Amino acid sequence: MHILLSGTASDSHTWNLVYLQLFLEELGHRVHNLGPCVPDGLLAGACAADGPGRPDLVVVSSVNGHGYRDGLGAVQALRRAGVTLPVVIGGKLGVAGVPDPRQRRRLLDAGCDAVFDDGDTGALREYLDLLAGGGRAARQAVA
Repeated sequence: MHILLSGTASDSHTWNLVYLQLFLEELGHRVHNLGPCVPDGLLAGACAADGPGRPDLVVVSSVNGHGYRDGLGAVQALRRAGVTLPVVIGGKLGVAGVPDPRQRRRLLDAGCDAVFDDGDTGALREYLDLLAGGGRAARQAVA
C-alpha cells in the first residue's frame, strides 16, 4: 500500500513522523512523508497525484495537542477537494492528554475513517490489515 504521511498545519514535531514512516515501511508499505506543518492545500494536492504516485491512504499525525482542531480542518479540506481516500489521524490530539469522545466523533463525522487518539500503533496495524484484506473499511472509531 502507498501511504501519504503528514503532520498537521500547526505541528512542527518531526520525530513522530520519522517513527511512523519507519514503522509503516517495516510493515511493507511505501511511504511519502510530507513532514511537519503541512497546510491543508498542500495535503489535498498531494492526494490528487495520478498513477503510481497516488496514495492509497492518508495518515495524519499530531503530538502538539492541537490534532483534533487541525485534523478537523485537514479532513474537511480533503473532502471538499473531492478526496475519497481513507484518512486516519492519530497521536496526542488534545491538550488535555486524554481521548475526547466528542472530538473523536467530530473527526469521524467530518470524514476521518479512523481516529487513534491514544497513539496506539497496534490499532493502526489492525486497521491497515483491514484495509489490505478487504478494501476501504467503514468509517469507524478504532480503539
